[in-house]
Amino acid sequence: MAYVKWTLIVVFWVIVAGFLHYTLPQHDIVRITDTYEKRVDPGDNSLFWAQADVGSDGTMPNRDVFFIQTTTPDGKIIVYRNEDTGWGWPPYFKFDTSNLYAEATDLKSTSAVPRWIAVRHYGWRSEFISIFPNALSVREVEGPDVQIIPWLNILILTGLAALFWAIRVRWNRFQAKRIDPMIESVEDRIDDGGSWLKRTFSRKS
Repeated sequence: MAYVKWTLIVVFWVIVAGFLHYTLPQHDIVRITDTYEKRVDPGDNSLFWAQADVGSDGTMPNRDVFFIQTTTPDGKIIVYRNEDTGWGWPPYFKFDTSNLYAEATDLKSTSAVPRWIAVRHYGWRSEFISIFPNALSVREVEGPDVQIIPWLNILILTGLAALFWAIRVRWNRFQAKRIDPMIESVEDRIDDGGSWLKRTFSRKS
């Protein structure tokens, strides 16, 4: 039973960590090489695509999506999708897809004269299931070595840790006051019942 317990605990925290890693914003320092629009038809991977842009017909089986193609300082290619999140999840309330597309297009540069851009995004890139991180904002920075402190992530994770600690403390108090005495009472009754049966059979013998 101990193995089952710890397996469930590990699986739970892996799911929580994966959810937070996908949902919380991240920053990449990149050079924008191109922006383009492509017709996509979400299928089995639709969970990893945002809803249709606000104001459009969300029942359409496929739609046009903006993409931002970039290169990292070490030459790695990263492609971002550019979709509204609207009022849905994650709660970034992004409604400016077209404006962001125009900004990203204006910030394009070449390797000869690079302009380094901080792309704020959430999500994962997987070529296997064809999913892309969703760009939330772009801004020019001084260079490829700029360090961006994720203050929002620090604040959210600190708040979640405090909430978990508060729940754990209250659960331990509840367990000590309610559950443990109940279990001890049941155990005492079982012990008393066992003693009574033992005395009864001893008398008969």
